[in-house]
Amino acid sequence: MSEGLKKSPSNGFENSLTPEEQQEKINEVRRLVGPLPEKLSIYCSDASISRHLRARNWSVKKATKILKETLKWRAQYKPEEIRWEEVAREAETGKIYRTNYVDRHGRTVLVMRPSCQNSKSTKGQIRYLVYCMENAILNLSPDQEQMVWLIDFHGFNLSHISLKVTKETAHVLQDHYPERLGLAILYNPPKFFEPFWMAAKVFLEPKTYNKVKFVYSNEVNTMKIMEDLFDMNHLESAFGGKDNSGFDISKYAERMKEDDKRIPSLWTGGSHPSVAPQPALTSTASFNASKDSHSDASENDETDSSQLHGKNTEIASPEHNTPAIDSGIKGLENVHLEEVTTQEDQAHG
Repeated sequence: MSEGLKKSPSNGFENSLTPEEQQEKINEVRRLVGPLPEKLSIYCSDASISRHLRARNWSVKKATKILKETLKWRAQYKPEEIRWEEVAREAETGKIYRTNYVDRHGRTVLVMRPSCQNSKSTKGQIRYLVYCMENAILNLSPDQEQMVWLIDFHGFNLSHISLKVTKETAHVLQDHYPERLGLAILYNPPKFFEPFWMAAKVFLEPKTYNKVKFVYSNEVNTMKIMEDLFDMNHLESAFGGKDNSGFDISKYAERMKEDDKRIPSLWTGGSHPSVAPQPALTSTASFNASKDSHSDASENDETDSSQLHGKNTEIASPEHNTPAIDSGIKGLENVHLEEVTTQEDQAHG
């Protein structure tokens, strides 16, 4: 199997596949997707395709579908082009940030504080989340491909609940960053959060919500999760650790600006971690990005329980058109997924 594939938890079906069978499925997905422009070709490493397959229980048909949708989204949304200056306003309160420590498995850690929400723009909030996801991936160790979310509920109240943002977050995480979340720890959630959590689970795949753990500072058995996962000397005091330094926006901004400088070199085909360059389209190739992304109806977001049974909405696409890329997803759209019928689809579809 390709050296670009990294270790991650597997399910029973994956365990039943030999490395050769897994590689065959990866190759089949790549064949169905076809030639791509350079950046998207770099994104479609064996490791990336493997994550899409694992997220869909190794179904070639389903994995190809979500991968195609992600390629369209990346062509439009251009997550790798988001820079600190664009999202700095969203970051000011420390509502999401990457820590300067990792867990005992070497996984990048994102801290989230819903009570520090400083924006009513769903579009802005999701844009910043995507920036944080890309930055967390940028800083993964060579042998890791997943991250940990630490969600701090200190100061959380009903006004911080937004089904709309939760729904968009679930969509981005599950459909565009499959198998990137290793674990999400909800730290000291209040009692009134439980009904919201039950509602939010509607938007989550079982694989995703099974990665969510509730931890309470006054319960020794749940705090053991933190002790097993982290060096308590480095963990922030807000999560029961011994580090009292806290979040400093000035220092954090400098870290992010330095990280931003590293991004361009990762998308030129030579130095992206775990990537074997794939056949790329020329600049004259026709790659039509899908125009079906939905904009926010309003920048002011309110909790709307009527969305519980709605379909996932796409993230708003950038305001500017992208003619240079406007031509290669056409090849993706021409892939007839109904023709991809495999035995595992029938068994696990």
